[in-house]
Amino acid sequence: MQYLLGIDIGTSGTKTVLFDTEGRTITSALSEYPLYQPRIGWAEQDPADWWNAVVETISKVVQSSGVQPSDIKGVGLSGQMHGMVLLDKNGRVLRPSIIWCDQRTQAECDQITEAIGRERLVEITANPALTGFTASKVMWVKNHQPDIFRQIDKVLLPKDYIRYKLTGVYATEVSDASGTQFLDVPERTWSEEVLNKLGFSPDWMPEVYESHEISGNISAEAAGLTGLNQGTPVAGGGGDQAAGAVGNGIIQPGVISSTIGTSGVVFASIDQVKMDPAGRTQTFCHALPNTWHVMGVTQAAGLSLQWMRTHFGGMERELAGFLDIDPYVLMDQEAEKANPGCDGLLYLPYLMGERAPHLDPYARGVFFGLTARHGRCEMIRSVMEGVAYSLRDCLEIIRAMQVPIREVRASGGGGRSPLWRQMQADVFQTPIEVTNSKEGPALGAALLAGVGAGVYKDVKEACARAIQVTKIQNPIEENIPVYERYYEVYTSLYPALKDSYRKLADISGQA
Repeated sequence: MQYLLGIDIGTSGTKTVLFDTEGRTITSALSEYPLYQPRIGWAEQDPADWWNAVVETISKVVQSSGVQPSDIKGVGLSGQMHGMVLLDKNGRVLRPSIIWCDQRTQAECDQITEAIGRERLVEITANPALTGFTASKVMWVKNHQPDIFRQIDKVLLPKDYIRYKLTGVYATEVSDASGTQFLDVPERTWSEEVLNKLGFSPDWMPEVYESHEISGNISAEAAGLTGLNQGTPVAGGGGDQAAGAVGNGIIQPGVISSTIGTSGVVFASIDQVKMDPAGRTQTFCHALPNTWHVMGVTQAAGLSLQWMRTHFGGMERELAGFLDIDPYVLMDQEAEKANPGCDGLLYLPYLMGERAPHLDPYARGVFFGLTARHGRCEMIRSVMEGVAYSLRDCLEIIRAMQVPIREVRASGGGGRSPLWRQMQADVFQTPIEVTNSKEGPALGAALLAGVGAGVYKDVKEACARAIQVTKIQNPIEENIPVYERYYEVYTSLYPALKDSYRKLADISGQA
């Protein structure tokens, strides 16, 4: 029997899953770690936390599965995109990683745009300069921490730091590298023009592979720590969105995904490079050769509900512990008691600024329409609906780009909630499909490793063997006009608040 290992280095934790070649989960393990926010709008993590979590979860999976390590034919990596890991010439981490949702780098984005030119930057990298991307983070270190900047020998992404620790190899792959703003996205290779104009050395960049290609092998040291066999091949893998798309079968035009993880993403596969002229969505290389994808991102999707649970959900957490269930199940049950539209209570999910459609690091979360009549159930439901409205914003941009949309598949932690799926069906006015895949990025990474290891002929064969649609949730007709009216109000709120967001940032010293 052959098996494949998928490792997903997420924002809240790392999940490692062992699959058989039909995509069935054999066993899995999760290890969580903290997010550090030294200032409002900043977000950092310690790469050592990721590595410790990877070692812990691989070890647990190998030991608990009873599978012979020699039967694990490949390892695939997925991870949060855009995070900056700086290493010195001895491979040591120079500072905590500034991760994807950090919003400190607007001045650096302006600097990058001026150095390269907006049109030329979009022509090369397929995107305007954004605070979430890696390039602006490295520029921030150049501007604010020159002593650290002078020691840089390699710039890695989160999953690629884990690759280095597992294999000793400096490497990345096209889907994740697309989000650095150092990659020539149409050509799928590093752009020396961008790097040179920004004053960054091309030698800092790891070798770039296609996502299914084998990038290295498990080292003797990593084998001793994890229980894997030395020499087990490690594939390129994918950024969490591209890998999650593979794990959900989003590998051809017309089939898109709506993912609610820490962030929220509407993702569409395309067979030629297409860009939103306003830069509100991002265009990256997909995890299949000669394929790209476009995605719209809301920064704080699942993060919004996690924030609600953490700060106001003590009752749910306590009861969930007593009942041995997930507190989100109880929150779903409470939200179901509220009416669609929450009797006029709207939530803007801008806890970490916003990408699509506003590209505004100064945007902040808002409850709008709150009255004495509203209670806990409406508050929870409004958070969930606000995320659905934000994903609708992303969907509308992709529609306007004339990207075909035939099927929408729900994924991510939020995709496991029947209520949240129903909200998306009603707000999008589109049926929402559910697949048998529950492990999106980890499964996608494992399937890519299977292709690299020769278990499958290509990614299409891997997805055909592992992924099937199991359920379809249709819109509830009477909910559509309700949500449509509230969505119209929702879309009017950001323009009304935009100037106030910036004034607030100036007053609080966040600008």
